[in-house]
Amino acid sequence: MITRLARIRPSNLVIFAALPFIIYLFSSVPNYRRSFIAILGVESGALTLLASAALVFMIFFFGTLLPFFSLRDRLNTKRQRSIALTALFLNVFLAYYLAAIADISMFIGSIVANLVDPSQSEMVVRAVTPRRLTPDALLHVSAAFQHLTWAYAALTTVLSGLVLLIFSNRDNIFARYSLIALFILNGSGLLFLLLVAHLGFASGLFTSIRAGLFAYLLAAILGLIWASMLRMTLKRYTIAIYATVSCVMLASALAFYFQPKTTYVLAGSLENSVAIIKGTPKSLVDAIRYGQFDASITREIGLRSAASPEHALKLLADRKEVSAVFLPIDFTPIDSTEIWRTEFLPEQFQTPAIALLVGGLLLGLLTISAFQHHRHPLSVSAEFFIDTVRGIPMLVIILFIGLPLAGSIKDVTDGAIDLPNVLRGVIAIAIGYSAYLAEIFRAGIEAVPRSQIEAARSLGLSTWQLARLVVLPQALRIVIPPLGNEFIAMLKDTSLLSILSVRDMTQRMREFQSASFLPFAPFNSAALLYVCLTLAAASLIGFIERKYDVKSR
Repeated sequence: MITRLARIRPSNLVIFAALPFIIYLFSSVPNYRRSFIAILGVESGALTLLASAALVFMIFFFGTLLPFFSLRDRLNTKRQRSIALTALFLNVFLAYYLAAIADISMFIGSIVANLVDPSQSEMVVRAVTPRRLTPDALLHVSAAFQHLTWAYAALTTVLSGLVLLIFSNRDNIFARYSLIALFILNGSGLLFLLLVAHLGFASGLFTSIRAGLFAYLLAAILGLIWASMLRMTLKRYTIAIYATVSCVMLASALAFYFQPKTTYVLAGSLENSVAIIKGTPKSLVDAIRYGQFDASITREIGLRSAASPEHALKLLADRKEVSAVFLPIDFTPIDSTEIWRTEFLPEQFQTPAIALLVGGLLLGLLTISAFQHHRHPLSVSAEFFIDTVRGIPMLVIILFIGLPLAGSIKDVTDGAIDLPNVLRGVIAIAIGYSAYLAEIFRAGIEAVPRSQIEAARSLGLSTWQLARLVVLPQALRIVIPPLGNEFIAMLKDTSLLSILSVRDMTQRMREFQSASFLPFAPFNSAALLYVCLTLAAASLIGFIERKYDVKSR
């Protein structure tokens, strides 16, 4: 018992010692109890949702236990085999129990209601929070899930029967493929439940955890990419190739820029509003609104949107609200007074011209810098990205990516790419932290002895084999502590996503505080939850450090 206590972090022991007081505080003080429930995101019927989620979790967990340890050759003792077989039996038993007896329609309905778009789907009850399905939709979803449950139970039974062959004949090919199929089936369900499915018994908590996990994984991938780009070496024709590409991009930008321009005319009078058709460049719209075409105009001009030139001319003919139109010169009325005439490059030419011009200039500058320092242009670009991003506050990155950049992508794609707010925030945090992780990975890679790299090359290993088999395994063991620190910092910085109205714990805390006007309870509750999360993450990192014996290197 003393040995087990010695393995627990001292800070966690303090939390455990204070746990009775914390439980008493949240259970006896109504304000704290209400704030805790609101910040966690506990919805109505939470106990039912929790029981249903626990049942589904156990089914998938028991289904992955045997394949996971068997594929890793961990079933060496009789005790391990008995535990794995018991887990397999529980998986099949609980699957049939779920199909024949258990009723988790409320849990499945909550998941489906939060997967579909509430503004377009007819399955969701309008203007109801938390979301729920209509009675007819819930009936159809429950029936479909019942069929899927029976199919899962039957498939699991067949695969489990084939898996049992592996204990008598480990070379049986059907048993091996059944293990893989069983692992993929249950592992996918487990990942969906933990990382995607809406869990109404603590939706705010899981939103924060999932945002942190996804952002960390994406940041780690990007960080490895930047770190690998930093180590790229200069080849014989690299500078010439990149200089040629830069010149081609600049020439293409000029070609787009010299395309025929479109002439627009502002005609009529400025007594009332001006009709502007859809698709008019925003710069021209602002020029008319604020009277920038005429220095004598000091007031803001009213605008009226029109679907087409014909619609704008109809509004002008009515003379009720519109007294002028801003149209292409071909549609301008002959009898109207011309107030202003301007030319501009159409959007289909302007957008690629600007993109190619900026990209060509940036690539040219990076190529010149790479030539001066005898480095690869991509290495210089990775260094430029890392230094730039580390100098920008995380809140600015989140706001930039979450609002103007995502909005521009939506406009360019005509609404085809409209990222959810939580995904915008995850991408922003990942991009911001990838710069820090890149430096950590770079330090870990450089800590690997040069002699091992030269020995691996002498054995004929390719660059990919060298990185995967020699460099990365050692580098990752070295950088586990700083990577863990970055994960804890990223988990806390998910609170910044509330600026994008992502309903994580911080956003729910702000909503509850605004509705209740309580001064301390919401903030104390949120602080305690974040402390518990970071302590749990620190304990996990400490376990990983001990497992890979990082401190003794």
